[in-house]
Amino acid sequence: MLSLYTNLMIRLRNEEKGATAVEYGIMVALIAVVIIVAVSTLGGTLDGLFDTVDTKIKTPTAPASAGAGG
Repeated sequence: MLSLYTNLMIRLRNEEKGATAVEYGIMVALIAVVIIVAVSTLGGTLDGLFDTVDTKIKTPTAPASAGAGG
């Protein structure tokens, strides 16, 4: 009976590595889903922000006066 218990414990210890790999795979998948949802949600907002910045960069401004700045 003791040898059966010992063999079972050895087998369970050896199989933990596979379980750990599966757990890491699940965590990576969940992180990827969170990133995809965040990018999808913020994508439109960021697109509008970059369009505003692009417009302001392309719009010419009045030149600074020569006497300013001291």
